[in-house]
Amino acid sequence: MAKGLIWATAEDLARNRGRVLSLYRQILRSINSPKLSLTFAARLAKKAEVRAVFLLASEETSLHNIEDLIDTAEYSLSLLRKGEIPKYVQ
Repeated sequence: MAKGLIWATAEDLARNRGRVLSLYRQILRSINSPKLSLTFAARLAKKAEVRAVFLLASEETSLHNIEDLIDTAEYSLSLLRKGEIPKYVQ
């Protein structure tokens, strides 16, 4: 259970760190999957996009937004494992 009510405490952030790093690594590895029909340049672009999302998300301090970001990462990973490319809405 989270210690902070709305904003994440240092303990909350430390608790989620391992999970977030694991998701990040799994997504980067999944982008290299032969199931995805991506060129080398497209793979590099997708990896850069993932890095940008995680870099911006690393500054997030709202508990609800952190949970949403983790849920989104897990959903994206499930799509990548099926051989589908997740679409990010901008």
